[in-house]
Amino acid sequence: MYQINLHNVENKYEFEELTKIFLPPEDFDMVLDGETPKTVENGAEAGDIRALDINLSGGAAKEDIKCELYKALSKETGKAPAWGTLTGVRPVKLAGKLVSENGSSGADRLLSEKYLLSDKKKNLILDTYRYQQEHLGKPDDKSFGLYVGIPFCPTRCLYCSFTSNQKGEGEIAGYLNALYREIEFAGELARKRGYSPESIYIGGGTPTTISADQMDVLLGRIKKAFDTKSLKEFTVEAGRPDTITYQKLGTLLMHGIERISINPQTMKDETLKLIGRAHSADDTRAAMKLASEMKVPYINMDLIAGLPEESPQDFAETLAEILDYRPANITVHTLAVKKASLLIEKDPDYHYRHGMVVAEMLEDAEKSLRNAGYIPYYLYRQKHMAGAFENIGWCRDDAFCTYNIRIMEEQQTIAALGAGGISKQYYPAEDRLERVPNVSNYEIYIERLDEMLERKELNLFK
Repeated sequence: MYQINLHNVENKYEFEELTKIFLPPEDFDMVLDGETPKTVENGAEAGDIRALDINLSGGAAKEDIKCELYKALSKETGKAPAWGTLTGVRPVKLAGKLVSENGSSGADRLLSEKYLLSDKKKNLILDTYRYQQEHLGKPDDKSFGLYVGIPFCPTRCLYCSFTSNQKGEGEIAGYLNALYREIEFAGELARKRGYSPESIYIGGGTPTTISADQMDVLLGRIKKAFDTKSLKEFTVEAGRPDTITYQKLGTLLMHGIERISINPQTMKDETLKLIGRAHSADDTRAAMKLASEMKVPYINMDLIAGLPEESPQDFAETLAEILDYRPANITVHTLAVKKASLLIEKDPDYHYRHGMVVAEMLEDAEKSLRNAGYIPYYLYRQKHMAGAFENIGWCRDDAFCTYNIRIMEEQQTIAALGAGGISKQYYPAEDRLERVPNVSNYEIYIERLDEMLERKELNLFK
């Protein structure tokens, strides 16, 4: 048991998050000045406690204290996490800030010396930032990203923590009727205040859970409500291969949708059953064949490194098959064991024990993707990721997803409609965001829709 005495510090949250990368929460107690250690409260024997004193002399800046803590924990555990002291979701955003304030060489030095990143991760985020600036640049002040949420899925995955429900046609129809009201309201508000969408993203859940007729109405409502003259991109996340049909793809193409996702996660049937997916690898093959025949221009395919009982060889075989399809984008996720998932209930320490396996998977994936001509175009991290690694979106032929870059960049207003949607109003002069959330439960969303509309009236498209 480690007792980490954190001196001359008022808030320990970030330091605890960093420590969790090295140690499970039950293996340490972080104590501020004046606090009673849990080890004392619990009557632990002195010989069972390893005390570490951090910032004992006081006066150090937060990042310097994090460096001291990282080095102390690295010495104790023998671990040297490649992301250094970074615990945040958006490391590319940090890279951009450092480049803006210190130039490229200054950012390079600070990421190594101040944040202790490995050379590989440092170069990854600097290269990704440069790619984004060269190919997309900054958004217009009155542009926004539109997100429309469909919180329904055929089944709930073992690792899922999103707003996802398994409901019948009646419940889905009731939800859509409420969503249409919010779409109409938000569209009128955006037009009135001079905003227009740069990108539209329909996500979930699994949007293609709804029928082709329902999708036709939904897309028609969105296009009627919003001024799409400046629209660069319209994405529909098809996600589950078993929800993709000729009629649904035909509906998307009829409405001019050029970008979809088909997300196998793995091509190993045993794993698909284990994690609660209702489809098979053959369903993915059939969906990709259909999308190819119907000439869908841009397809993203999601894979997850670190799924239960999968070996690096399993992951490599999945990636090799996916590469044969040559999709425009491949997103490689590291499994994140979230608090709201079924997996964490079964195995709370899963992400600690699978770090080495995931490291091998990601290393091999990067080599394969780069050799196949793919480039990393966006990146983000999450809590409780196996090995404390990252998720990377790869693209070929500059077929990046605008919405994905903007949502991580956090320099554009996001209007998020539907249950669980979190809108973010961006104020460019101050470079800050204000959240405008909807409730997550779809039934409560329907009941309190007027409240959701009022929130947008007061706080969005300012």
